[in-house]
Amino acid sequence: MRAIVIHETGAPEVMQLEEIDRPGPGEGEVLVRVHAASVNPVDWKVRRGPTRGELPMVLGRDISGTVEVSRAEGFSEGDEVFGMSVSGGYAEYSTAAAERIAKKPKGVSHEQAAAIPVAGLTAWQALFDTAGLKDGQAALVAGAAGGVGHFAVQFAKVAGARAIGTASGSNREFVLGLGADEFVDYTQQEVGKAVSDVDVALDTVGGEVTASLLPTLRDGGALVTIAAEPPEEAARKQGVRAELLIMDAGAEELEQIGDLVAAGEVRVEISETFRLDDAAAAHERSEAGHVRGKLVISIG
Repeated sequence: MRAIVIHETGAPEVMQLEEIDRPGPGEGEVLVRVHAASVNPVDWKVRRGPTRGELPMVLGRDISGTVEVSRAEGFSEGDEVFGMSVSGGYAEYSTAAAERIAKKPKGVSHEQAAAIPVAGLTAWQALFDTAGLKDGQAALVAGAAGGVGHFAVQFAKVAGARAIGTASGSNREFVLGLGADEFVDYTQQEVGKAVSDVDVALDTVGGEVTASLLPTLRDGGALVTIAAEPPEEAARKQGVRAELLIMDAGAEELEQIGDLVAAGEVRVEISETFRLDDAAAAHERSEAGHVRGKLVISIG
């Protein structure tokens, strides 16, 4: 099979398209013929190194495709599935553990499905599992036009919460089009002064943004970050909490998100699609930042 392999860590040039052996599924796993994968910041962070994994390595986590071989209960040859790869997603074939995949709903393309797992689960777990967002509350999403952010805005609305999104002014209509009740252009306004009394603030940006979200929270609110060390001490002094989310893939939540996409309640924004042999260009685009929604690699 063809796959994007790295033999050393470094710049995008270390990514090589190679012919390698197909992986074999272990017990509780399936072999997937990959139709699409997506690019996440974690992919190029692994590529940059240092990595705990053994080299050479096939990059990529998100996949959508068709089961070729199943050694897992609940999945059969021919099932269309999406989720997270074990052996690497930038490849024509990939293995996946049953507990980290779900059956792809009809009406959802492989490109859409491949864009969901890492970003969708991160947004879902940040808002609901970690922060406990509920109907009638308010959520602020920093980086609302990005992969995680654009899902988070929509999930907040599905839950019945008021959603406030921050992004640059060029993304105003996009974020409001996702259902956001309010938009803040961070290049023109200080978010901590423009927004107050939210129950949940989700930081997808990191850097100075993380701490700047604390003033937006009401007493007892929660700041969840996926991009920086949480300012726990400052949060305690303010009477709120700050937590770092480490996403954990789960089939049940994947199914819930997939169903929302299939029902038209959540949209998947794909800003650009690349071929497998253009995976390095996809990394360059992702690393440059300010990607609206997701970047997808179409494999076949």
